[in-house]
Amino acid sequence: MANHKSALKRIRSNEKKRVLNRYQHKTTRNAIKALRLVENKAEATEKLVVVTSMIDKLAKKNIIHANKAANLKSKLTKHVNAL
Repeated sequence: MANHKSALKRIRSNEKKRVLNRYQHKTTRNAIKALRLVENKAEATEKLVVVTSMIDKLAKKNIIHANKAANLKSKLTKHVNAL
């Protein structure tokens, strides 16, 4: 266990960040799944904008890799265009 004040603070702040990152990542994954289940093209197009924004935010914060974000957005766009 850490003995220094700064190390204890780092442990607390890391835990807060970890919980927030998990929440944002899980929320985005659920939104992606919901988008893939939509069969109406107009509704899917609207959801695509929201999901793309969520993916970009995750990549910006380094929660997911930038290339993974690009791959996800590409696949989702192809899926929506195929509807």
